[in-house]
Amino acid sequence: MKQVVQNYKSGELAVLDVPVPGCKPGGVLVRSAYSLISTGTELMKVSEAGMSMLGKARSRPDQVAKVMQSVATNGLPATYRKVMGKLDSYTPLGYSLCGVVEQVGAGIDDVKVGDLVACAGNEHALHAELNWVPKNLYAPVPEGLAPQHAAFGTVGSIAMQGVRQGEPQLGEVALVIGLGLIGQLVVQLLTAAGVRVVGADPDPARCELAERLGAAACGDPSSAAVEAAVAELTDGHGVDQVFLAAGGGSNQPVELAAHLARDRGRVVDIGKCRLDLPWNAYYEKELDVRFSRSYGPGRYDPSYELEGRDYPIGYVRWTERRNLACFLDLVARGRVDVEPLVSHIADFDDAVETYQRLKDGELKAVAVLFRYPEQTEEAGEPEAPSVAVPAVPAATKVSAQARSAKTPVRLAFVGAGNYATSMLLPHLARREGVELATVVTTTALSGANAQRKFGFAQATTDLDAVLGDKSVDAVFVVTRHSSHAELTRQALLAGKTVFVEKPLALTEDELAGVLAAVEESGNDRLQVGFNRRFAPLLTEAKERFGARTGPANLRYLVNAGKLQHGSWYLQQGAEGSRFAGEGGHFIDTASWLLDADPVSVYATAAPGNEDLQAVLRYPDGSTATISYVTTGASGFPKETLDLVGDGKVLRLDDFVRASVHGPKKWVSSRLPKARDKGQNAELAAFVKAVRTGGPMPVPLESLVATTAATLAVGTGLAAGAPVTLARTP
Repeated sequence: MKQVVQNYKSGELAVLDVPVPGCKPGGVLVRSAYSLISTGTELMKVSEAGMSMLGKARSRPDQVAKVMQSVATNGLPATYRKVMGKLDSYTPLGYSLCGVVEQVGAGIDDVKVGDLVACAGNEHALHAELNWVPKNLYAPVPEGLAPQHAAFGTVGSIAMQGVRQGEPQLGEVALVIGLGLIGQLVVQLLTAAGVRVVGADPDPARCELAERLGAAACGDPSSAAVEAAVAELTDGHGVDQVFLAAGGGSNQPVELAAHLARDRGRVVDIGKCRLDLPWNAYYEKELDVRFSRSYGPGRYDPSYELEGRDYPIGYVRWTERRNLACFLDLVARGRVDVEPLVSHIADFDDAVETYQRLKDGELKAVAVLFRYPEQTEEAGEPEAPSVAVPAVPAATKVSAQARSAKTPVRLAFVGAGNYATSMLLPHLARREGVELATVVTTTALSGANAQRKFGFAQATTDLDAVLGDKSVDAVFVVTRHSSHAELTRQALLAGKTVFVEKPLALTEDELAGVLAAVEESGNDRLQVGFNRRFAPLLTEAKERFGARTGPANLRYLVNAGKLQHGSWYLQQGAEGSRFAGEGGHFIDTASWLLDADPVSVYATAAPGNEDLQAVLRYPDGSTATISYVTTGASGFPKETLDLVGDGKVLRLDDFVRASVHGPKKWVSSRLPKARDKGQNAELAAFVKAVRTGGPMPVPLESLVATTAATLAVGTGLAAGAPVTLARTP
C-alpha cells in the first residue's frame, strides 16, 4: 500500500510503498476514502523539517533539553548516533480520516466489514491507503453523512474538547482568536450551543467565512473593530471565554485575551501559540487559564487508546470516542457545516505536490482533503480465510494411574464464581469418592465462602501452591474466559488432569499454547466443559435416532437473550465476544450428534447487534446451522434443536422434552422444570476417568476441533466469507 511520509532530517516528503498493517485484536483495518490535512499542525511539522539543524533546535527547545540530558547520561557520541538515527527516518503524517472497514479484529462487535467509520490518531489515522485503528479511536459514520465530511471528525473533536473546557452557557459571549480550521469549527460549535461569538484573525477572507458560519462579528486583532464588537455585545464587561486557536510565535493572542476577557473569565488554549502570560493583567482579572488536550479524555492513555478500556460514562462523560461520535452527529444533523471549509480536494497520488503548494503559499486553504482511489479488481481476489486446527501431540510422559475405590479423588478449584458454585460444586460436594481439597480465588472472601459452603479442606489465593501439591489429582479452571488458556497450560505442565470450563481458548495463539503444553509435558488429560452431549434426554434421543447412512441437516436455535448491564461478558475487548465464550457448547453438541468435526464455517451477523448465524459443513456433506440470537422473546425456550436425515427427525425442546419421528415414533415424558443439561453426568464421567486412569470423556482432538470452529466464526464474521478449517499435519 501507499503512505505519505517525511524525513525530518532532510525535509523530504514522499509517497512510499509500505506493508499493509495487520488487523490485530481490538481494532479494525480501514481502507481510507478521504483524509484531512491539518493545515495548522501538519504544515508546522512540514515547515520545521525544512529548517536547518539550528532552526529545528530553536523551534523545539523541549527536545533540545532531552538531548542534553541524554548527553549527560550516555555521552556525546552515543547521543549523536541516536539523534541522527531518529531524525534520518521516515515519519508518518495525518491524523483524521474517513474510510471503509475492510477487516474486523477479534473482540470488535460494533462495526462490520463494509461499514463507514471516522478515525482519529497520529499513529492510526494516517495519510495511508490502509490503517489499523483501535476501538476507541473510531466511530461509525451516521447514515447520510458524506465521507469527505466525516473525515473532519478528529479536528472536530479537538475543537469540541476546547469548547467543553470553556464551559460555555446559553447567552454568553466568546472570543475566538485564530480563524483557521480549528477556529472555524469552534465558532460553529459555540453558535450551536447558544453562545454569541466574536472572531479575530488578520485574514479578511477567514473573517468573512466565520461570519457566514455564525459569528456575530470578526476582524483583525490589531484593529479597533474586535474590541468594539466585544464592548457592544457584553455591555463593556468583556467576553466570558477566550479560545486561543492561533499558532505562531507572537504573544499578541495572549495579551488580547487578557484585554478583552471579563473579570474571572476563562482563557482556553487549543492551538500552539506563545504563552508568555502578562502577570498583572491575568492576576488583576483572576483569569482562569485552561489547556485543551487534543481530542478529549483518553488521549495519551495507552490503556484507553490501544487496549480499548473505556472510561465509565458516569465519571467521564465525554471521552475521545464520544467527542468524535458527537461531532459526527452534529454534522449529520446540519448543526455544523464543514463543506464551506473545504478549499481543495487533491488525489492521494498528488500528496507531495499538495504539501509543497501549501508550504509555498501557492495553495491558500482552510482545509484540504486527500481523495483515495477506490479499490479495483486489479488487486485480485482476497485469499480465502482459514483457521488452523492444530494436530494433537501424543502424550508420552504422564501416565494416568488407577486409584483404589477407597482412595478419594482430590480436586482443586481455580475460581468460585456463579457457574462453579451453582452448576458444578453442588454435584461434586455430594459425590462419593470425591474430596474437595483446595479452592483458589483472587479474593480471600470468595474462597472462604466456597470453603464454608462446599467443604473444601482449605482456601487460598496462591495458585502455585495448588499446582505444586502432588496430592491434588485434578484441577478445575472456572475463571473468566480470558484466563482459561493460560491457567490450563500451567496446570497441564504441572502434570494435573484438567477440567476447564468453556471456552478452552479465545485465540488461535492461545489454543496453540495449550497444545504446546501438552507436547512439552506429555500430559493430554484435559476436559472442556461441553456438558450438553452428556444431557440424559439428548443422549437417549440420539440413541433412539440411531445410526445414519447419509448426510443430515441440523438446526440449533439459541435464544440467548440480553445481558444485564455491567455483566463481565460485555467486556469483549478482554473476554471475547459472547459467542466466543458460549458458542463451543452448541458446536460441540452439533458435532457430537453428527459424529464428526466440521471442515468449514460460514458466519453472518445482523448489523448493530450480537445476533448471528453460523453454518458448519461436515465431511459427509452434513450441515449444522446455529442461530445465536439476543433479540428474541424472553418467554420463548432458550434452546431448540432439530436433526433431520435418513427419513427421521430428532427434536429437542430446551432439555425439557425430546422426540424422534421415523419408522417408530418416540416422545419423552416432560421433565421437571429444572432442566438437566448434563453437568452431573459430565462430572461423573470426568471423575471416573481420573479414578480409573481411563480415556478422557471427550477426545482431545474433538475439543481442539470445536475450539477452532468457534474461533472460525469470529474470523468469518470479520472476513465476510467462508472459513476453511485447515487441519495441520
